Amino acid sequence: MAPGNALTPQLTALCPGNAVRRYGFQLPAHAESAGRARQLTHDRLVRWGVAEETRETAVLVVSELVTNAIVHAAGNRVICEIRDGGGQLRIAVEDQGYGPTGPQLHRMAEDETEGEGGRGLFLVDSMCSGWGAHDTSGYGPGRVVWAELPHSGPAPRPSGTAPRPSGTEPPC
Repeated sequence: MAPGNALTPQLTALCPGNAVRRYGFQLPAHAESAGRARQLTHDRLVRWGVAEETRETAVLVVSELVTNAIVHAAGNRVICEIRDGGGQLRIAVEDQGYGPTGPQLHRMAEDETEGEGGRGLFLVDSMCSGWGAHDTSGYGPGRVVWAELPHSGPAPRPSGTAPRPSGTEPPC
């Protein structure tokens, strides 16, 4: 896993312009956990002041990724991390196991008019600026599926700092 990816520590110093807010939670791999993940995500993004449209999209993306992790991966827990920085909201969900093919887009066939399931990543792909997956290599079986949403909410600040007047940011 490359440094700076979701679910790995940030390796850059915090100075104005590269501050990152992070929030993570772990839930049991049960169907009810998707609803809890939606609520935790919504509450945190409200606290961060993320715009309603971005917040609603992020909640839907979290729901899809958590549901996929629960339905398609072996394991007893899922871990979700939300990271806000650089005008991007990055959502990552880690499971404890995966099938041989990994996550795939599923487009509905022309004769397929009913039924649920199979189109979650298609939704994620259509709503996000990017998404992908990588193995949790090095610390057990599993996979991290991530998605990014651009947004223009309030920028995160290094903890313990007050906002500065415009044009007075110190150089890094």
